[in-house]
Amino acid sequence: MKNPKKEAPFPTKDQVLEFIRESPYPVGKREIARAFHISGDDRVALKELLRDLEGDGAIEKGGRRRLAPPASLPPVGVVIVTGVDLDGEVIARPLNWSDPDREPPRILMKPERRGTPTLGEGDRALARLARIRDDLYEGRTIKKLGGDQSAQMVGVYELGPDGGRLRPADRRAKAEFVILAQNAMDATPGDLVVAEILPSSRHGLKQARVVEVLGGIDQPRAISLIAIHQHGIPVHFPPTAIEQAEAATEPTLSGRTDLRDIPLVTIDGADARDFDDAVFAEPDTDPNNAGGWHLLVAIADVSAYVTPGSPLDKAALDRGNSCYFPDRVVPMLPEALSNDLCSLKPGVNRACLAVHIWIDATGRIKRHRFVRGLMRSAARLTYEQVQEAFDGAPDDLTGPLLDPVIRPLYGAYQVLAHARSRRGTLELDLPERKVRIGEDGKVAEIGVRTRLDSHRLIEEFMIAANVAAAEALEVRDTPLLYRVHAEPALDKLEPLREFLKTMGYNLAKGTALRPAAFTNILDKAKDTPESELISTIILRSQAQAVYQPDNIGHFGLALERYAHFTSPIRRYADLIVHRALVRAYHLGDGGLSDEEMGRLDRIGEQISGTERRAADAERDALDRYVASYLADRVGATFSGKISGVSNFGLFVSLDETGADGIVPVSTLPDDFYDHDAAHHCLLGRRHRRVFRLGERVKIRLIEADAITGSMVFRLLNPDGSEMPGGRGSGTGASGRGRPERRRERAEAEPSGIDAPKPPRRRR
Repeated sequence: MKNPKKEAPFPTKDQVLEFIRESPYPVGKREIARAFHISGDDRVALKELLRDLEGDGAIEKGGRRRLAPPASLPPVGVVIVTGVDLDGEVIARPLNWSDPDREPPRILMKPERRGTPTLGEGDRALARLARIRDDLYEGRTIKKLGGDQSAQMVGVYELGPDGGRLRPADRRAKAEFVILAQNAMDATPGDLVVAEILPSSRHGLKQARVVEVLGGIDQPRAISLIAIHQHGIPVHFPPTAIEQAEAATEPTLSGRTDLRDIPLVTIDGADARDFDDAVFAEPDTDPNNAGGWHLLVAIADVSAYVTPGSPLDKAALDRGNSCYFPDRVVPMLPEALSNDLCSLKPGVNRACLAVHIWIDATGRIKRHRFVRGLMRSAARLTYEQVQEAFDGAPDDLTGPLLDPVIRPLYGAYQVLAHARSRRGTLELDLPERKVRIGEDGKVAEIGVRTRLDSHRLIEEFMIAANVAAAEALEVRDTPLLYRVHAEPALDKLEPLREFLKTMGYNLAKGTALRPAAFTNILDKAKDTPESELISTIILRSQAQAVYQPDNIGHFGLALERYAHFTSPIRRYADLIVHRALVRAYHLGDGGLSDEEMGRLDRIGEQISGTERRAADAERDALDRYVASYLADRVGATFSGKISGVSNFGLFVSLDETGADGIVPVSTLPDDFYDHDAAHHCLLGRRHRRVFRLGERVKIRLIEADAITGSMVFRLLNPDGSEMPGGRGSGTGASGRGRPERRRERAEAEPSGIDAPKPPRRRR
């Protein structure tokens, strides 16, 4: 006789609660009953148990009568990307969060699947969500929402076995598209095209239709064209905006302060074609301000030509900012303004909005005064010219200006620099790649931008002017767009603190966080092997600076108030601040309108987004130029350092060019590798080999694709010999198939988080 089947014991409240909490998705009563083998009359008891848990607040009911811990997210929901963590992983939060007593859980977005658009800060997406723990979810993008341009794609038209093909320029699109003859327009093999992705139910490759032919991919300007079209950057101005710009006339002295006798000079890069700021300094003659200085910063008066609601204004807002590439600039304003009437060329009358600033011997701003003026630049100087003149090697142009103009500028700069040091700004001076294009349109050289005291001089003058603008508008109670930079979020700060601890550096807890705390660590790490690694990790922990009408200060610059005022030719935010000053000080026409004042928050969101768009496009173009430069060196060996660690591989930055590429985890020495996010490394399971962020490595270049900008490396032994091949299978970080390349750059801005006037390329 068989033994009777033993019934499972009825679960306790704790057991049921543990099951609900451990489930990645909300569960129903049926799943709970199945898990605990509950049937018959016991279902009534289960219903009572669940009612008690709900009454205790331990669980709550969601859609379709599903049960989950309180404040849980549904299996599918809309998320908004909030940034990137220290390892470059995309972090999001639920878009709609109604519980004021709880912080929303973090959502770690998994790498995008093939063909899914990448997500950046501020993007929204419909995502599939799975709970890892109560405060952390894993998200998988289903669809990007709002402003999605994924229906179009830039690529190269080629001929395949069954007709035309589109080879996508987007490195995330792993498959090609079929282009039938009737959908090819006039494209010929090798043309760079914009194509529309067609809905298709056919098996195999999807279809596309060419909507624009951009020209041959071998043309010198093709690389930046890819980035421009891929990121949807407006290129053509509406005819009405062009007409308005070309109808503008040279300014007169009417209604303006005459500044033409003051020897203001512009200082820019050697390849700059627009000059929107000019500077002057002299010792303050006030006996009550011994050792103090009088500064004058004059900025092109764009508000005199671009009025609120005009065609020019709408076109400028649509762009948000100029976009700089190695071979061109996509300007915010038509060239009739940006390269002519709003460019402070030497020897000609130009309209300006200028600020007189008086600082004391410690660099503190004592007072300031804004005027709408007429100026005439005394000279167009370059950073190198000014630095060489100050260092004792003036040329014919700078020689006569050395004592009356250049030395006083450096005198005021030294005072401002000491003030900056005392207030403890965050100084991240990471190397910046510079691509020089030859006359044939190809990359002639890739190097690192030299940063001189003349660069820092202009930066300090611009910061002082930006602070003065914010202060002046606050005094006049006039709304404005601040440039704000929040302190690092806790979810980034704690991992940073733990990582620094493993490197022997202490970031104190329990005190008000100040940028000087980071700078002190950077100073201690200076000239050590881990110096650049520490700088990179600290940069990745920082928030992104944005524009908004509510002031929260600027953490990176250690300033209570800050507004962009100094570049209205290339930044719409500065134009808004100019208009606000014109209105506040009753300086004439072109002031901030009531309608603009009512939507400053929306303008701030929009131009913060266009700024990110431009930055992404500029970086993508730079990647493509570098890949193009190295394409004929496939097979060569290079030295570099691990600049990023992810579960699908290592990112390596080359010493010679700063180029970034991936070492797929499947090619690492024979083992299974797990990603240790806390220590920024990949760890082999069997042999315990560690590949850590910042580690110096030798690599071989396996692939360099100028179309996508991607590069693939293979890791070598320190002596340059081959390593044994990887397995490319298994769980953990080993993964399957070819890994997708993920950007490992920080969202924060380089050079002290928010340099007001970075070096500009040729326009």
